[in-house]
Amino acid sequence: MNIKLLSLGLFLFAIFLVGSEAPFVKMTNAKCLSYNKSWVQFHYCRLKAYSRNKTSLNVNATFLEPANNIHLRLKLMKRANGYKPFLWDYEFDACEFMRKRNQPVVKMVWNLIKDVSTVNHTCPYVGLQTVSDFHRIEVPLPMPSGEYLLLLNWTFDGKPQFATNVYFNFLEDVWVKSRT
Repeated sequence: MNIKLLSLGLFLFAIFLVGSEAPFVKMTNAKCLSYNKSWVQFHYCRLKAYSRNKTSLNVNATFLEPANNIHLRLKLMKRANGYKPFLWDYEFDACEFMRKRNQPVVKMVWNLIKDVSTVNHTCPYVGLQTVSDFHRIEVPLPMPSGEYLLLLNWTFDGKPQFATNVYFNFLEDVWVKSRT
């Protein structure tokens, strides 16, 4: 009886170790484009390489006018003979989300950047807005390995203001973490 219980415990522990390995995610490019420079100006939008396998995203933008009515469109694309729609194409009211935080798709992305950004308050947004040293990416969903593009299109008062596009590689390989 004791041996069966011990072997079951070891088996469950082994499953936990294999299942708890995080996938390998590396950002490869970041592009920010302001459609209306009289409202939003980007000072920089770039990746910083720390090592071959680790990059961090740094975005610094100034909102010159107060933004009260913000809509955001999230779109996740996978590269396969060009970028094709993959998982999300989701539009939401960003000000409402910052008040209630009740949208699970958005919450997954929000949990990635909330500790490294200055956008962790409710509307209005005005002045300097940053995302600094964003490098820790934990994808909560199983996804196939490949190249991806996260498109973020920002609309203020019904008018497109800027776009933030982040390109990344995703590798679902248990053994990659031990090599990096």
